[in-house]
Amino acid sequence: MKHFSLIFLSVLLVACSSPKVQYYCNPDPYCPVVDTLPAIAAGQQPRNVILMIGDGMGLTHVAAAWTLNGGHLNLDACPYVGLSRTYCADTLITDSGAGGTALACGQKTTYRSVGTDVNGQSIPSLIDFAHALGMTTGVSVVCRLCDATPSDFCCHTPNRKDYADIIEDYQHTPADYIVGGGAAFFQQPVTDTATLFSATQLPVFALLADSEYVPAPMRGDVFQRQTMHGISLLHNATEQGFFMMVEGSCIDDWSHDNNLERTMQETLDFDRTVGEVLRWAAQDGQTLVVITADHETGGLALLSGNLERREVGCKFAHHSHTNILVPVYAFGPGAERFTGIQENAEIAQKMMSLLTQNN
Repeated sequence: MKHFSLIFLSVLLVACSSPKVQYYCNPDPYCPVVDTLPAIAAGQQPRNVILMIGDGMGLTHVAAAWTLNGGHLNLDACPYVGLSRTYCADTLITDSGAGGTALACGQKTTYRSVGTDVNGQSIPSLIDFAHALGMTTGVSVVCRLCDATPSDFCCHTPNRKDYADIIEDYQHTPADYIVGGGAAFFQQPVTDTATLFSATQLPVFALLADSEYVPAPMRGDVFQRQTMHGISLLHNATEQGFFMMVEGSCIDDWSHDNNLERTMQETLDFDRTVGEVLRWAAQDGQTLVVITADHETGGLALLSGNLERREVGCKFAHHSHTNILVPVYAFGPGAERFTGIQENAEIAQKMMSLLTQNN
């Protein structure tokens, strides 16, 4: 009897600790998505490069979002697809500091590092690299600017929590267009959106929220507008081309919270932004767009769903990151280089190589 009681207690504890299935039905599908994009011959060199990062966005996030939008995503239009390994130099499971640094600087580094190598020394990011080539550069995010990913591209510190150092570093970044949240951290007033969207010249540094932006349904199309406004300013400012990093930052935050509804709303908002960028790039014809993630968050599993009703049933495995490979999508000149399985640091290395050949 004692043995049976222990077995029963163990089963009960496992059942109680197992995450519940969450259900979400998307009430606001968007259509049309980008259907097909013009073919661009392999071997061409890009004039501009846009790197889009869905923070925490794994393959299941994409599969669930695809279901919720009725079997359509803007991501589907990218003709070249690969996978990225996200582990960092000292741990199998990365964070946005090390994962973002690999995407920004082309080197794997230690957990929590921001724009520094395994010895804590500063390394140039794609922002620095492109600026040295005479290109304009920018960052568009929906998180606080002192968070890991935007800091990976603009700042250098061995610890992502060293906010004072990061905020000081922003005064020295060569980036021409920087828009995100974090006004309370920078001890500056929140920038009025009308002021941002009326700007016609660089540089631009705008803080549109005290910390992270409000959730996707509440903020409307501000992420799309700030990103496309930045692209327009950067594009028109020089003949040398531009580099821009765009991050759907809060996919990660809501995945950490195991909030399926908010996670999916952020993923779909990121895909809306992807659509706007791809349409612009297709018309421009000289712009490489690469879309990936710094890591997967939450161990999301898609267990049930219905395309016609645009609903999914999912479970999160936990509240942290995983080592699951993340998707890489590419469109434009040089996009063929981003297929297959690749290390996350290779993505930045390939971008630097393409930009060097074109300048």
